[in-house]
Amino acid sequence: MWFGWIEFDLLLGDVHSLKAKRDVVRPILTEIRHRFEVSVAESGNQDLHRRAGLAAGLVAADAAHVIEVLDSIERLVAARPEVQLLSARRRLGSSEDE
Repeated sequence: MWFGWIEFDLLLGDVHSLKAKRDVVRPILTEIRHRFEVSVAESGNQDLHRRAGLAAGLVAADAAHVIEVLDSIERLVAARPEVQLLSARRRLGSSEDE
C-alpha cells in the first residue's frame, strides 16, 4: 500500500476579506476532490486574506498511481488563473516504511 500527499502554498489574487478568500479556495478544493477522488482541505494560512495552504492526500495499491495523481493535482492548481502557486511539497511513502 502506498500513500502520498501534496501541500500547496498559494498567493491569491485580488482578495480583501476572508469571505472573498473562501470564494476562491472553495471551488479549487471541490474540483480537486471530485476530479481525483482524494481527500483535500485548506491546511494553512487560514487567517490571512491573500495566502492559502491547501493539501491533498490519497492511498493506492502502487506508487506510480499515487505519483500520477499528485502530478495531475499540481498541474491543475498551477493552471488556475486566480492563484499563484508559490510552492508545492509532496511526500510519498509505503506501508512497509518504518
